[in-house]
Amino acid sequence: MPEIPSDVINVSSVTSWISEHADFEGPLTYELIAGGRSNMTFTVADAGHPRFVLRRPPMGPLLPSAHDMAREYRLMDSLRDSDVPVPRMVGLCQDETVNGRDFYVMEFVDGIVVRDIDIASTMDPAARQTMSRSLIQTLVALHQVDIDQVGLGDLAKRSGYVERQVKRWTGQWESSRTRELPIVDAVASELLSRMPEPNPTTIAHGDYRLSNCMVDSKGEVIAVLDWELCTLGEPMADLGGLLGYWHDPQEVDPTGDAESTGLPGFMNQDDLAELYVQQMESDIASINYYRAFAQWRLACIGEGVYARYLGGQQGEQDEEIDLDRMRDSVAERAERAAQLLGMN
Repeated sequence: MPEIPSDVINVSSVTSWISEHADFEGPLTYELIAGGRSNMTFTVADAGHPRFVLRRPPMGPLLPSAHDMAREYRLMDSLRDSDVPVPRMVGLCQDETVNGRDFYVMEFVDGIVVRDIDIASTMDPAARQTMSRSLIQTLVALHQVDIDQVGLGDLAKRSGYVERQVKRWTGQWESSRTRELPIVDAVASELLSRMPEPNPTTIAHGDYRLSNCMVDSKGEVIAVLDWELCTLGEPMADLGGLLGYWHDPQEVDPTGDAESTGLPGFMNQDDLAELYVQQMESDIASINYYRAFAQWRLACIGEGVYARYLGGQQGEQDEEIDLDRMRDSVAERAERAAQLLGMN
């Protein structure tokens, strides 16, 4: 494995910090988990056995309000006694003399992250069906959390979710875009002019999808990960985001970014949406709006990821990155959002 530069992980000082917050017997080794396209994630091993996971921001300049380690840590720690499965948090470090930037450490969860079709293919159809249902049940559990009871009532405003999100991601788009793409601005205007009546405010994960969850061998979700985009807001936006990454067997994925969910056993998008609204007792009429919103936001996020890879801010990773495909998928997602809104 490639050696991790000291300005990414200062092994001596970070290990010393972890030793003050957890019990372990020997030196720790750090390995970058490939596939992370925002915050950098590392497995931390004790005598060769994974014990912890460390998260830190990417290298180089950061966009305003992005990569907030304290916020991500607070969210998972607040949910520790809820019905939402999250890793146990070890500690948050905001002393930049330790490693240059904030980071947090959580316990390692031994499970499966289904991030590609090769991994999905190792699981049988029954496990894939369980995975589909468990993803929805876990999302419902998140949206049924009492915000005030878990101490997250002040996390964000409880109204104006779409307006806040469009403003935020328009700003991120302006800060990171590498070319002119008028469709992005056109969709943003359409989203603001066609907002549906909001549902009651819940915790909104912001990036809920199969590859941001960990499952066991039977397909049950055992940990929800990657909370950096979480806020208080519209629950249907989380459902729209999940469907935005979901690939039905009869569909051709235009972006190359969809999850590996076209295999036998996985539920389709319509069945997932129906299961969700049944359990939440909500209205499905607005789902295409929130699917469009998810695609537009993913286009803005994708441009930021593309810009960071161009700038070498994601560290040295083993996976091959197709930058042309990454760039093209931004426009394709924006076009898909326009289609869902009936703009084309």
